[in-house]
Amino acid sequence: MKKIGIYGGTFDPIHYAHLILARDALETLGLDDVIFVPAAISPLKKTAPVASGELRLAMLRAAIKGEPKFVADDCELRRPPPSYTIDTIEKVRQRNRHTAIYCLIGEDNVQTLRKWHRFDELEKMVHFVILDRTGQPPTSSYPVIDRKIDISATEIRTRVASGRSIRYLVPPAVEEIIRREKLYLEQPK
Repeated sequence: MKKIGIYGGTFDPIHYAHLILARDALETLGLDDVIFVPAAISPLKKTAPVASGELRLAMLRAAIKGEPKFVADDCELRRPPPSYTIDTIEKVRQRNRHTAIYCLIGEDNVQTLRKWHRFDELEKMVHFVILDRTGQPPTSSYPVIDRKIDISATEIRTRVASGRSIRYLVPPAVEEIIRREKLYLEQPK
């Protein structure tokens, strides 16, 4: 049976921690592909993404270029917000009937997971896997892919706004888009 990972998130911007954990999940779980799905508006986040969906998708595509097992899917950007994971999983399930779907979520989402839209249905459709970069003991019973990586999109946006380098935090192609499009130049509020 085919196995795919769905990795949703804001990806504002995508960075090496996202990519490293996705690679670890691919190898540890024996996934055939990891599909990155940038959210239009995450229903449980207090703030909207800084970069547009179009630019976040461009950065994502640039980051995974040349990696045949990483795929970008813009289905949530094409739907009206908010972005519900169950809608995405239902779409993926339509295209991949006989496939085991692994929903890869960041450790920062574990606390609110049971508040996700139609969670009880979603939990029956996917295998949740936590991607943890904190190095702390697990806070749920779901399988965990863990690697301590202290990189965050918030830190990257702050560094850009203060004129500091983001080299080695994001792929060079992502850094180029951030510079060219003058993203994240304002200090976060």
